[in-house]
Amino acid sequence: MSHRKRLSVVLITRNEAELLPDCLASVSWADEIVVLDAGSVDETRHIAAQAGARVFQSTDWPGFGIQRQRAQAYASGDYILMLDADERVTPPLRQAIQDVLQHPAANAVYSCARRNLFLGRFMRHSGWYPDRVVRLYARERYRYNALPVHESLATGGADVVALTGDLQHLTCRDLPAFQRKQLQYAEAWARERHRQGRRCGMFAIISHTSGAFFKTWLLRAGFLDGKQGWLLAMVNAQYTFNKYATLWALSHAVRGNDQ
Repeated sequence: MSHRKRLSVVLITRNEAELLPDCLASVSWADEIVVLDAGSVDETRHIAAQAGARVFQSTDWPGFGIQRQRAQAYASGDYILMLDADERVTPPLRQAIQDVLQHPAANAVYSCARRNLFLGRFMRHSGWYPDRVVRLYARERYRYNALPVHESLATGGADVVALTGDLQHLTCRDLPAFQRKQLQYAEAWARERHRQGRRCGMFAIISHTSGAFFKTWLLRAGFLDGKQGWLLAMVNAQYTFNKYATLWALSHAVRGNDQ
């Protein structure tokens, strides 16, 4: 009989008091929960500690990728399950994870299918389902890259095994708050590309923006998600516009001309 591997659930947080309790309750069966908090001014750290998590604090914000690396460094389990406070592990996914811990595959990482909530609807199309993300992996073999936003696990050529069961993701419950977050992501994306020497013109802004809408609405069957599908296509177009317009503005400011 194989020896069951220990699981560390790892989260990075900031002001997540509203969402954190349900997230932690969904993984209360884990061997260890590690929370790295980035200066919360609400009850986030207290809630995590009350749930039995090991809570740590950071005094700066290096970006999502490095922050996840830091959080993982506090973990002691054989396997890491990386979560966000707005995610919940469903019972079928829990069973799939426990099966992996009992019989892990060699040189493999594991992906979860996320069910994303958008304005009261768990989307089934629009590119938002199954929205597979790699979140379960051996602690000593893998870690996240250092990207400030849209970070991902550096798998190093490992096999990606799809787990059964869904990871619920409360992506957008409040549209203004969601858009503010999207604007922050767009700015971080543009600044990183600008630092790398990337530039774009007006045609790129227009083509990428319109392409984002039609990809979501038509190619990814957003029309099958009803009103929320149309709204999401518009939001995706707006986010794409913000990314490329900000990149254009950064390079325009450096050149200081009207081109």
